[in-house]
Amino acid sequence: MAVTGDFDPNPRVKSVLFVCTANLCRSPMAAALFRDQVEQAQLPGEWRIESAGTWANQGEPVSEGARTVLAKRGLDIRQHRSRCVSGEILGSFDLILTMEQGHKEALIAEFPVITGRVFQLAEMAGFQNQNVADPYGRSLEEYEATAKEIDLWLARGFHQIVALAERYAKRRTQPR
Repeated sequence: MAVTGDFDPNPRVKSVLFVCTANLCRSPMAAALFRDQVEQAQLPGEWRIESAGTWANQGEPVSEGARTVLAKRGLDIRQHRSRCVSGEILGSFDLILTMEQGHKEALIAEFPVITGRVFQLAEMAGFQNQNVADPYGRSLEEYEATAKEIDLWLARGFHQIVALAERYAKRRTQPR
């Protein structure tokens, strides 16, 4: 299994984009945690797993709390730089997972073409309207709680995320 950073029209490359507000805490943590789960599961094929924000400033480093909490788990996200969602970015991913219901609603309103490929992370585990708390500017304990919550949703929804990413990857390459 390889995790790539470039869009590939090949259906063997599955892609998941995690979205939060500023792309400084939750979505970079979710991307790193899911990337780790994919690698641990030794899934066949290639995966592109990234993150973006609905109101992100371009190029900012990940928050110190997110970096610290994931470093304790052996995950290094120091190279992450924030970016804002765009039609081009959203169009290049098979599955889009948001941290809040408001993120999902805003993305669908602005980019209706992605309807059907965008979900809240908790929906992957069968829960509706379960927002992931934003720890930005809070204590390290809040960051740890958020990482645990994200990890829980990812673990509970892992098979659903994989199945949807694979389904949408196949659709992407079918003639229309």
